[in-house]
Amino acid sequence: MFKVGNSVVVKPATTDPDFGINIGGWQGRISGMDANERGQIFISIQWDSITLKNMPGSVIEQCEERGLAWTEIVLAAKAVELTTPRDTEEDVAKAVAKLATKYAWSYLGEQGKRIQRALVSVDPDDEMAALEAWEEYLEGTLTFPFQAEIDEWQERGPLQAGDRVKVTGIGLVDDLYGIIVDLRHERRKYAFPLCDLEVVDENSPNYQIVEDYRVWFANR
Repeated sequence: MFKVGNSVVVKPATTDPDFGINIGGWQGRISGMDANERGQIFISIQWDSITLKNMPGSVIEQCEERGLAWTEIVLAAKAVELTTPRDTEEDVAKAVAKLATKYAWSYLGEQGKRIQRALVSVDPDDEMAALEAWEEYLEGTLTFPFQAEIDEWQERGPLQAGDRVKVTGIGLVDDLYGIIVDLRHERRKYAFPLCDLEVVDENSPNYQIVEDYRVWFANR
């Protein structure tokens, strides 16, 4: 009855096995089929572009957090029926690419959501554009000056791990070292990578903001 490549629609009142939500009416293409020891047929379905575009963002976020695939699902054959395709595989690829960009950091949970807000509408493959977005975001959210500590080993230079410094502002954006901040240490001024600094006051809003940037920089 079913073949790989067939378009199928999920029958009404069918629930998602992972999240328990009603996925009746969701549609896609069969990408594989298998049977268990009792002879029950299960099919792998790759969602079509229309289903993907209408999928609740919370579902995609939870899938990312839990390491689950949101582009496909495995259901019992009895839960679906044949239907007419309503898009092309090229449409699916475009939808997946767009959503993957939108939810690229969702696997980090709440921190990922904050990172995504800082990088809204930025192409994740354009690192310089992302750094410029961070520069704008940090300038608008950080309160200066603030105390920080160098918590990364430094190969050379007058500043070393453990030094306490006063960060006075955003300096520039560097394609290698990221956001460079202006700071003071023992009456001298320096330019230093924000990714190597930790805000001293963990109760300050600055602490989480800087940590979000540092996590992004380390995983970009």
